[in-house]
Amino acid sequence: MKIYSEIIGNLNHSDEWKDKLVNAEIDYVFLDQWTAQKSRFLGKGISGTEYPIALARHSQIVDGDILEFDPKNNKAIVLKIELSPVLVVNLNGLAHSKPEDIIRISLELGHAIGNQHWPAVVKGTKVYVPLTVDKKVMMSVMETHHIEGIKYDFQKGVEIIPYLAPHEIRRLFGGAGHESHSHEHDHGHIVHAHEHSHSHEHVHGDMSHNHEHNHVHQHSNGDEVHSHDHVHDDNEEHDHQHPHCHTH
Repeated sequence: MKIYSEIIGNLNHSDEWKDKLVNAEIDYVFLDQWTAQKSRFLGKGISGTEYPIALARHSQIVDGDILEFDPKNNKAIVLKIELSPVLVVNLNGLAHSKPEDIIRISLELGHAIGNQHWPAVVKGTKVYVPLTVDKKVMMSVMETHHIEGIKYDFQKGVEIIPYLAPHEIRRLFGGAGHESHSHEHDHGHIVHAHEHSHSHEHVHGDMSHNHEHNHVHQHSNGDEVHSHDHVHDDNEEHDHQHPHCHTH
């Protein structure tokens, strides 16, 4: 199976590629915002074909990136990113305010965002906040605080990416909306997720003893993902019963 290791162009940012692919048969590979931050993954086109992708480390995928074009058969493989909207808070209105007002309003905004545990990226006079809850909830929070001198609205994620550095893109889209982890810790570009489940049952009389330990560990470091699932079942003898269930 062929491994795709480079991006040969972009359908959205090149008139040349737009012309080449205007009548081409395109197999779009749709990526969610979590997968789009990786450089090694298995993509699946709308045709059902799977594409092993292994780009250079720390590569940043952009919507419309082209993996392959076969001019003979007029076929292409194009990546499409489905990113969540981003709340953009514009502080341009504070440019001519008094320093004490700028400090006060900035602290009020920081309190409003921090109190909700929302991650944020500051770029120039704008603050970008990823969609972590329902849009109506986020708008309600901002309206409740009623911070003067600022404007805010949601913008499409794909429209925000060109203005951000790779590490800022990962902060906005790398973890938002990813629900497959019980615990998530973000340290720079390293994400660790752990799920532990333990079950113990002891029955006296028959002298049967059952231990079941289920551990799922997933570690994502840059581009590599490691997953481990272990189940142990033992039979021993006791004459009391006490089930325990612990989830961390």
